[in-house]
Amino acid sequence: MPRPLHAADPPSLGRVAFVLLRTSHPGNVGAAARAMRTMGLVDLRLVAPRHDDVAERPEARAFASGATEVLERARRYDTLAEAIGDAALAIAVSAEPREFGPQPAPPEACAADAMAVLAGDPSHRVAFVFGAERTGLSIDEVQACGRLVGIPASPSYSSLNLAQAIQVVAYCVRRAALDAAATEAPTPRGVPDAGEAGVADAADGDDGPRLADQRAVHGTLEHLERALLAIGFLDPAHPKKLMPRLRRLLLRARLRPEEVDLLRGVCKLMERGGPR
Repeated sequence: MPRPLHAADPPSLGRVAFVLLRTSHPGNVGAAARAMRTMGLVDLRLVAPRHDDVAERPEARAFASGATEVLERARRYDTLAEAIGDAALAIAVSAEPREFGPQPAPPEACAADAMAVLAGDPSHRVAFVFGAERTGLSIDEVQACGRLVGIPASPSYSSLNLAQAIQVVAYCVRRAALDAAATEAPTPRGVPDAGEAGVADAADGDDGPRLADQRAVHGTLEHLERALLAIGFLDPAHPKKLMPRLRRLLLRARLRPEEVDLLRGVCKLMERGGPR
């Protein structure tokens, strides 16, 4: 049976956040809210916008064209780390790759990966990160994310404004969520569903699918940096590219909570100068 043109919103969309950095114009925030809401997305996060009340300004509400629920629920953060802290996967959206950052992939592939992460455990969240209107994302901001979306366009003119980029990504996320919901196998009677199984597996340890969130991963990176300084492996005067490479390694690994605990235990031992 063909899928209805306007299908119900899959519940997984409620665990997808769109993060906007340093937005300058209230109209762009309103247009972003409209683009998200038409695709069933409601979690809008604003990092260091030019105006603290950007989501409440008349221009934002006008451009939202009725998607005021998204504006009213929008949360403001001071840093990107805070905004993506609860996400199991953060995906940057940028026209250009960055050194030691993830390689760009089309939005369809990243959206499918996001749905796979959400299916892994009911506690997982995913964040798509968009840069400022004029400057986009910095090198550090792209490096802070585990994947990178590049929207294919004409090589002679590939410029998209913020709301257009959000609309493309939001559409791909919705399609991926609908595809994932359509392929979910029915649960036999007496067998726990995917959410219950994920929680049980996570409790078992090594076989669990639950991933550490970005707050834990970046905390591990900071701890690792201190430990490497303590043993003299990292020279603060000449750090070269050691920490960006390690950050890329840990983000690519998609650490589990028990693996974070293991690494931090190693870091503590390094800081103490070895076993006692």
